[in-house]
Amino acid sequence: MTTRLRGGAAQAGVAVINAGSSSIKFSMFTVVDDALQLQTRCLLEGLNTSPKFVAKDGAGTELARQGWGDGVVLGHAGGLQHLLGFVRQQFPHLSLLGLGHRVVHGGQQFVAPMRLDRAVVAQLKTLVPLAPLHQPHNLAPIEMALASAPDLPQVACFDTAFHRSNPEVAQMFALPYALHEAGVRRYGFHGLSYEYIASVLPTLAPRAAAGKTVVLHLGNGASACAMDGGRGVASTMGFTALDGLPMGTRCGSVDAGVLIYLMDQRGMNARAIEKMLYQESGLLGVSGVSSDMRALLASAEPRARLAVDLFVYRIQREIGSLAAALGGLDALVFTAGIGENSAEVRRRVAAGLGWLGVALDDAANQAGGPAIGSVGSRCPVYVIPTDEELMIARHTLAVLGGTPRPAA
Repeated sequence: MTTRLRGGAAQAGVAVINAGSSSIKFSMFTVVDDALQLQTRCLLEGLNTSPKFVAKDGAGTELARQGWGDGVVLGHAGGLQHLLGFVRQQFPHLSLLGLGHRVVHGGQQFVAPMRLDRAVVAQLKTLVPLAPLHQPHNLAPIEMALASAPDLPQVACFDTAFHRSNPEVAQMFALPYALHEAGVRRYGFHGLSYEYIASVLPTLAPRAAAGKTVVLHLGNGASACAMDGGRGVASTMGFTALDGLPMGTRCGSVDAGVLIYLMDQRGMNARAIEKMLYQESGLLGVSGVSSDMRALLASAEPRARLAVDLFVYRIQREIGSLAAALGGLDALVFTAGIGENSAEVRRRVAAGLGWLGVALDDAANQAGGPAIGSVGSRCPVYVIPTDEELMIARHTLAVLGGTPRPAA
């Protein structure tokens, strides 16, 4: 492994961890005059098969790269140790103020970032059935840090919290009301991404910030959110992160009767259905080719084209639904991996939204924005890169008593 950046004088820092089932994203921010400055972003993936590590500085220059080879099981514990060792090497004079975590599900009780202890973690474990493929991995590094560094302050930031401002009726299913009271409701996800977009809109697009805006978080996980004056009004995701738009391997909205049919007529049990809905559906399931939008757009396979068509169609339908929930549409924002990088997906989505006043400028769209609407478009359209890690770092510092300005 090679490295190039070295810490100098004493620095205070905030670390951010976003742990998935087989990967850990890690970011380090230093605090300078109450402002957060990104120092490094790291990705360690393939934790249980073929671990690979890459780190870049705040400007995107590669700092380090390492691979362990096929068949190596590093696991979350080994991965976290490697990441912390890398940070100590890079920043020998760093004073770590706290560790912030993305936690997918906060349920009804966690509506704002929360200082973590064992009692809070125990409560968060009760939400594992609501996010079985996310929550356990979010909690794993928290428990490791509690055991190995009990005096290190940790803060959980919840993907569901932003949507708690949604009206009660927008959070309800038409099921027996006792289930709603028990927590069977539309929670919504990707909230940290939407919160970040809401935080930068006043500077980038004041009209969108003050008005009725639909934000499209389009990545391997995909959803859309309606905002009115920067507050959440409705989301395409519901009780779990399966609902709404088709995703890389997740199905999006599906008639509940299909699941009953699969149990009764195909003999599938809950675990088999869960695997299908989370890992074998979405773009991968429809195309039979890939879950990666780039591969599908490059493919000549008819089913690859069909998967893209379905993805775009569902986005267009949900935008119409969210515009209805808002009572109009003043702006449209694309963000996340596909939303930020695929001019073709943006073009196709916008092509069906002329009735909402959406029209793109082809050159601006190809250039990636931030403003990509045509001069005559009644509804401005933007491409805004999201930054969930910065949002988590801000929350962590605030919970621990700091008041950071946005990073430069």
